[in-house]
Amino acid sequence: MLSLTTEQLGNLIGGYFWPFVRISAMMMVAPVFGAQLMPVRIRILVAFAVSLVAVPMLPTAPFVDPISYSGLVLLVQQVLIGVAMGFIFQMVFQALIIAGEAIASTMGLGFARMVDPANGVQVPVISQFLIIMATLLFVVINGHLMLIELVMESFRVLPVGDILGAQAYLQLASWGSQMFIGALLVAIPAVLALLVVNISMGVITRAAPQLNIFAVGFPMMILLGFIFLTATTPSMLAQFTHLLMDGFAMARDIVETR
Repeated sequence: MLSLTTEQLGNLIGGYFWPFVRISAMMMVAPVFGAQLMPVRIRILVAFAVSLVAVPMLPTAPFVDPISYSGLVLLVQQVLIGVAMGFIFQMVFQALIIAGEAIASTMGLGFARMVDPANGVQVPVISQFLIIMATLLFVVINGHLMLIELVMESFRVLPVGDILGAQAYLQLASWGSQMFIGALLVAIPAVLALLVVNISMGVITRAAPQLNIFAVGFPMMILLGFIFLTATTPSMLAQFTHLLMDGFAMARDIVETR
């Protein structure tokens, strides 16, 4: 007859529970996994399945009573580690939303908004287009598998019981600037092209004051905006891929910082 002591049972439960907390926290925040399109039950089920498969390959977790004060502290630590890793990639996707805002405002579509099903907020249609393209690219390059591999690697570098140092949180805060830099690099080709069109419209209005620029300029800006957007989309996605790879490097640096 199989008999387990309280300590053995606690080790067994804790060995699966603490990795599950970190993995599920990452999936609740990370793009694709954390999208509102995916029900919470499905996210929990996926996190549980990943934990079930990965735990035998992970270092043994220390025995901590989950309902004790130490267990509460350890729970918060695992949630913070998971959220920190997922939040980096959330900022990468937010860079595309900021870039879409800039492009849409320049081409006169800033008023055309729709609800983003991934975040549940209203964004310009250009931002929604970029998010859809980025999500498809993220899945094509196996970004979801790279995320799972990253969180698995974090258990080797930062086992259960270790904490993120203050320097790691400073690096995470500084990564916010990369979101705006990435948005600028993504949007600048289309924005510069539309800026040249705006200047041309101003010159035409100055040369021919009788021309109704509002009747001609707005449709022309929208039409040329879509043309420039189509022409610059490959470079935008290439810049997004570069920013995404920087995000993976940043996440590894954070978990390795003590």
